Amino acid sequence: MFVYLIRRILLMIPTFLGITVMTFILINLAPGSPVEQKLQAIRFGSAAGSGSSGANTRGDTSVNQEIIDALKKQYGFDKPLHIRYFIWLKNISKLDFGESFTYQEPVIDVIASKLPVSLSFGLASLIMTYLVCIPLGVRKAVKVGTGFDRISGFILNFTYAIPPLILGIFMIVMLSGKLNLFPIGGFQSDDYDTLSLSGRFFDRAHHFVLPLVCYMIGGFTELSILMKNSMLDIVKSDFIRTARAKGLPERVVVFKHALRNALIPIATGLGGFLGSFLAGSLIIEQMFNLDGIGLLGYQSVLARDYNVIMGLTFISSLLLMAGRVLSDLIYVLIDPRIDFK
Repeated sequence: MFVYLIRRILLMIPTFLGITVMTFILINLAPGSPVEQKLQAIRFGSAAGSGSSGANTRGDTSVNQEIIDALKKQYGFDKPLHIRYFIWLKNISKLDFGESFTYQEPVIDVIASKLPVSLSFGLASLIMTYLVCIPLGVRKAVKVGTGFDRISGFILNFTYAIPPLILGIFMIVMLSGKLNLFPIGGFQSDDYDTLSLSGRFFDRAHHFVLPLVCYMIGGFTELSILMKNSMLDIVKSDFIRTARAKGLPERVVVFKHALRNALIPIATGLGGFLGSFLAGSLIIEQMFNLDGIGLLGYQSVLARDYNVIMGLTFISSLLLMAGRVLSDLIYVLIDPRIDFK
């Protein structure tokens, strides 16, 4: 197992280089570099200033070459593409993500300021999904063909068919607007700092409910059905029939013998909790006025903020690859018979 882990970690290096190289090339080939956007801002400001001086006055909105060269040097675009990538790689080795072109702050500070929102919802949705879906899937497998299985299956399929956007709009209009049960959006109330510790907890929880439902709705049905099907396959196995033939109680058969083996396919997604550090949904964050990683990534792409884009790519790729390795470790913990060589 130790040799396998070392091999997987070494394979992460070329994978990481491939991801970052492709991302770096794509964002630099896309039209509208930070230099061009800065030049447009200068031209717009010059035109606005000349227009305010008189209706018949037309200012010269052209920008001389010296300003263009200075901007290219400021942003590092005076060097070839491959040289800029190696400079970025060298800086990343020192955990220097550069400065955001948009926020004029270190990239790591910008990401850290947006992280609490996405981290909170990512971890909460992951924990809640597994806490509900695993028992629900087991229950559906044990009660397969019964009224509980059919009714719960209908509800799961119905919720799966609802897009998070439509669900979010419906909840905002009905639960927040008409019934006034939940806040329309935001991460916390305006008087959050004046609340007690318990008050802050309940205030956050109150703001969490609607966005969390939208975060969970997508994977909830898939995980429940996957758990049910995995459990049904294990229940049909010979060792389960043997355990029942020995007269073991059904609870022991299900939870001690069947459940552990049925969790192996589910373990694939457990390593994904590392990805929840940068989990974010642009639609949900915009809908509920949440300033998180999803919105940051979208705004960075529009603004061609290369350093922020590459910083998000670096962190997310490392976390996702580490999650894959962690999933393999979870496999072994669930079933020691699994041996990676």
